[in-house]
Amino acid sequence: MSELWRLDASDIATRVAAGELSAVEVTKQSLQRMQDVNPAINAVVQPLPEEALAAAQAVDERIAAGEAAGVLAGVPVTIKVNIDQQGCLNTNGIRIQQDHIAGQDSPVVTNLRNAGAIIVGRTNTPAFSMRWFTRNSLHGHTLNPRNTSLTPGGSSGGAASAVAAGICAIGHGTDIAGSIRYPAYACGLHGLRPSLGRVPAVNLSLPDRHIGAQLTAVSGPIARSISDVRLGLQAMAVASELDPWWVPATLEQGPFEKRVALCIAPDGLAVSTEVEAALRLAAQQLKDAGWEVVERDTPPMREAMSLQLLLWMSEYHYSGGAAIIKEDDPDANFVYAQLLANCETPTLTSLMDALQQRLRLAREWNQFLCEFPVLLCPVSAEAPFPDMLDVESPAAFARVLEAQMTQIALPLMGMPGLSVATASGSAPMGVQLVSARFREDILLAAGADIESRNPPIGIANPD
Repeated sequence: MSELWRLDASDIATRVAAGELSAVEVTKQSLQRMQDVNPAINAVVQPLPEEALAAAQAVDERIAAGEAAGVLAGVPVTIKVNIDQQGCLNTNGIRIQQDHIAGQDSPVVTNLRNAGAIIVGRTNTPAFSMRWFTRNSLHGHTLNPRNTSLTPGGSSGGAASAVAAGICAIGHGTDIAGSIRYPAYACGLHGLRPSLGRVPAVNLSLPDRHIGAQLTAVSGPIARSISDVRLGLQAMAVASELDPWWVPATLEQGPFEKRVALCIAPDGLAVSTEVEAALRLAAQQLKDAGWEVVERDTPPMREAMSLQLLLWMSEYHYSGGAAIIKEDDPDANFVYAQLLANCETPTLTSLMDALQQRLRLAREWNQFLCEFPVLLCPVSAEAPFPDMLDVESPAAFARVLEAQMTQIALPLMGMPGLSVATASGSAPMGVQLVSARFREDILLAAGADIESRNPPIGIANPD
């Protein structure tokens, strides 16, 4: 039988539902691929072979009985280790949670199961999911299967590494400051950060998060094709009463103008020649597909970045960094110290002001995205970073932080962002598309037009 782990989710689901493929056979090949390549990249830190095979058998039985098996029937997926999955460890990459077992699924996990997806394992994240690199003292170091000298991204670095290496077709990730979009970029994949309220997700095994994370943290898919990103979103976005932030917005929101704002250097961000070249090529590809492209600057991004850092870090400030101190992970200690050095110490007044200013910025961005349904901008100011660059020195961290301005700033306003790969070899490259809240349909349409004018994304064979 052919190498089924090479198939996209769309192909697998269609053929499994039609009885042309067995979900069990697809799962066996995914697990074998994991066994073959995961030791070299450490993407999956908790394989789930028995659970996966039992779920696959259940899918095959439903299909044999003439029942619908779901939009992801038989599709191998992974779940990030910072999300509750019943009976599994939710470690968030830290030793102080190494025995923390979830009693029930997060809604996003439930939705994937109900869609027929087969969870083959749980993927690595940096300690506290707090970096664009993936290493921690509990699970170790995750590598980029396309080029081990480059970061696989973070915090969903394990998810992107697993998808790029063919362990799964779709990887679940979370994004509060680029943790889906950047790993997809670094590993030569597509990654969607959905709108706030699109995908229900909550960890009932842990205390609810503070307001900053409530307003900006989301779950979403990483995949090798735009059609798979679409399927992943469709599966993940089903309603759940457990998440009060979930919004009953349809995935298709109606007609839109094919109009794009191209911004090479938002708010004066200095971008590399490779990044600018990728953006201009993507702009031309969109023009070729019938989109009008206008080059112009965006609403404030640097201000949004500062406010997002304030809200993000306030959760740690509130406790005096107690968990960081207790964990004592060397990388997390350094990164946290640098973030504090680059972020205003929150006060009640500054937090109240930040929430007020967020509304103003959201209004400005809404107006901008009404005029231009799509923003085409950098994922990062640089090509994927050398691995572990951020912990080399304070200067290196400052370089990383500056380059990631679009990753940090955009979540503040709750809009969706799509990282689209334009090159997926040993030097991955890509661009970012942004649209108004709940207009993921526009992002996916524009992303598909770029994708169709670039070589298909291949699967990496790590050394």
